[in-house]
Amino acid sequence: MVTATSRRLLAIVLLLMTGACATVDFDYPKTESQAVTDTDDTYLGKRVGDFTGENDGKSGFYVIPDGVDAMGLRIATAERAERTLDVMYYLINADKAGYLIIQELMEAAERGVRVRLLLDDVLTKGYDRGMLALDAHPNIQIRIFNPFARRSARAVNFLGDFKRLNKRMHNKAFIADNQAAIIGGRNIGDEYFVANEKVNFGDLDLLAIGPVVQEISTMFDLYWNHRLAMPVPAVSKPPEDPFQEIAALRSRIADALIDADTSRYESIVKELMNRSFFVPEDFHWVPYQFIYDSPNKATKLGVDESQTMIPPMRDVILAGRSEVMIISPYFVPTDKTIQGFARVREKGVDVTVITNGLASNNHLVVHSGYAPKRKPLLEHGVRILEVRPDRSVAGVEKTGMARSGGTLHAKAFIVDREVLFLGTFNWDPRSAYLNTEMGIILYDAELAAAVAASIDASAPTRAYEVQLDERGKLRWVTHNDGEEVVYTKEPESTAWQRFKVKLYGILPIEKQL
Repeated sequence: MVTATSRRLLAIVLLLMTGACATVDFDYPKTESQAVTDTDDTYLGKRVGDFTGENDGKSGFYVIPDGVDAMGLRIATAERAERTLDVMYYLINADKAGYLIIQELMEAAERGVRVRLLLDDVLTKGYDRGMLALDAHPNIQIRIFNPFARRSARAVNFLGDFKRLNKRMHNKAFIADNQAAIIGGRNIGDEYFVANEKVNFGDLDLLAIGPVVQEISTMFDLYWNHRLAMPVPAVSKPPEDPFQEIAALRSRIADALIDADTSRYESIVKELMNRSFFVPEDFHWVPYQFIYDSPNKATKLGVDESQTMIPPMRDVILAGRSEVMIISPYFVPTDKTIQGFARVREKGVDVTVITNGLASNNHLVVHSGYAPKRKPLLEHGVRILEVRPDRSVAGVEKTGMARSGGTLHAKAFIVDREVLFLGTFNWDPRSAYLNTEMGIILYDAELAAAVAASIDASAPTRAYEVQLDERGKLRWVTHNDGEEVVYTKEPESTAWQRFKVKLYGILPIEKQL
């Protein structure tokens, strides 16, 4: 007799078997394409030319800590694009920010701009219809990186093809006319652009102009033409009537923007950018090194370290003479990393780590990998600052969004207050070994010192300094209204959060964090 339990078990086994057998046709036909280079006569080309004429051979960089500015600059560059928009992201959410960006890409395509959109596939569940509609537009091409074969039963597919699907593209770039590029830590979603009513992320982007943009475009082309970058129709059935699907998508976006009451946010963003788009004084013309992982890192076999951004990052840090600051929202140092910090400390170099505390971390499982590493780091003399959840996020005051709730999301490091790195790299095993990442090293004391000074100024009231007391126990120190406050448990956390962190800590998952 077959019981209900037996039937359920049989169904699970069959699902796992079919998930394991499902495959992506990586030989699906696709046409290679490259960045358009003859764009000096475009609006952006002429505008950038006005700046670069006095800085021949150098590149200009504008640091963007403000979430409103970060959205505004993306919209402004998209609106002024005349030939191409090349966009790559780990995720684009179906919210105000996501719809605003998609709307701009569609409007650009309507003007005749060639749009190439490359998305990692891990967080696109439910988006196939919209992606197929966009891809049906004659001026829009969409590719998804390292796609799931099964579009709905993704968990089953993941189990059946874990080694491949566990590797993701974490890169982020927004390139207009091959003349201006925005890179950094932000994905496309409300929380990255102070458009979320509950929680917003503190982050950093760079607007780049000059020769570096061609390097960023070269990276984009490598990923776009890679074997893992698949056209959407390769994994999801195209619509029977593309024009009807495009019209339906436009209608859905318009309705969503109205329902989300985006008008005020959008008007604030556009008003600011129309007043201050591309101001020469904003840019620092500095030596730089643009670095990124090979897209082959995301294949099953992966790559050796020489094809990643680890060596140049390590070289810069080990060359430090007096001070190293690490800013990483998700900080899970391996034993090898801790030993490296110990060697740096032995040279007399101060090391400071700025990361999320338990209450500000939006991934408790990551905190479980970080928490046990605090004591050995402190014993080696590493200073640890954990961001408070009530920290203000740059740009919130412009939009009137809720101030409560804040999470660090910027990924950076500073060496000797002379070198600044900004990018997508978290100090964790996932960024080091599994995901593809990118970033830029800026050799400029003014920029590096400015970021370091902002940390110095805000640390006493916007972070908890983690210390060891006389008994070797952890304590957290901060200041409220000029008074020192000391905690002996993770500040502002609940017993349930602390229990879950301990539970996650038992699991053998550190290499996946």
